Amino acid sequence: MSYQVNEKEFENVIRLPSFDRYQYFLNRVADWEEVWSVGHAEGWRMMSDAEETVCIPVWPARAFAEACCQGDWSGDEPRVISLDDWMTRWLPGMCDDGRKVAVFPLPSDQGLVLEVERLREDLEETLEQYG
Repeated sequence: MSYQVNEKEFENVIRLPSFDRYQYFLNRVADWEEVWSVGHAEGWRMMSDAEETVCIPVWPARAFAEACCQGDWSGDEPRVISLDDWMTRWLPGMCDDGRKVAVFPLPSDQGLVLEVERLREDLEETLEQYG
């Protein structure tokens, strides 16, 4: 079962600065062992950072991903990725492809854009604290 965010928590978390949302992301992913992104019939949603590097947007729970499925992304749907797949397939593949990760973007904020290796290290460190 996936993490269910209540309305009060949702409202509080989306008001946080991007770095605080990143910390929330790391903790929730470690707790629930899943990452959320969004996709459509043709594949996964991607976005670009200020340097035009392709980024994969990710969130710690369905509700946050769903909130971004509007405007240009209105045809997208939240999709879950197991933590095991995220660590063993997604992160190495994104690194090989020269992509970055946009952690916890909002309709009004691109989130914290990171190198894949930085996210992997931070996530492994968080997982060690839980293990």
